[in-house]
Amino acid sequence: MISSEIENYVTSHSTSESEVLKKVNRETYAKVLMPRMLSGHLQGKVLKMFSEMIRPTTILEIGTFTGYSAICLCSGLQQNGKLITMDINEELEPMVKQYFSDAKLLDKIEYRIGNALNMIPLLDEKFELVFIDADKKNYAAYYDLVFDKVVKGGYIIADNVLWDGKIIFPNDKMDNETKAIDAFNKKINADERVENLILPIRDGLMIAKKLI
Repeated sequence: MISSEIENYVTSHSTSESEVLKKVNRETYAKVLMPRMLSGHLQGKVLKMFSEMIRPTTILEIGTFTGYSAICLCSGLQQNGKLITMDINEELEPMVKQYFSDAKLLDKIEYRIGNALNMIPLLDEKFELVFIDADKKNYAAYYDLVFDKVVKGGYIIADNVLWDGKIIFPNDKMDNETKAIDAFNKKINADERVENLILPIRDGLMIAKKLI
């Protein structure tokens, strides 16, 4: 969403990734299909700082991919806190678990493989922070499923809400994923139970603070 020159400047003037995150980034691009799904340095730093400001006891992440964002989000966890991360792709499990081990976070992260639509209703925990970065067609469903599990004053963050800028296309020019993201953005903006903001960072982050 910004020029490569500005992005390079911003990256070079931001604290660098940890060695573990550099490894996750490098190996994801070398070994995994669709590596652009990785949060990456700048967005990862934003998630890390959000988590450190919120200081959550419990975080829910929907969409693990190779674990980059989970590692970033864990930075702000309270001493006895935990992050539950869900992903449907079992093929990446050994790789992701190794990264969590390298980051010394195995005692902080519960990594669950399966369909989040089925797993979320079974959760008993309350969350101060939820990060949604999974299949776009189900964003609205994930939001509805997690809403009552978020504490008052807690945050729901959703990734890719600008969808390479395609959300400003005329409706008849949008593909189905773009329509789903646009509908999700409109749904959050109309929800009087939250205060919301879209940050044009990378592919767009929707930040929703629960007011009730």
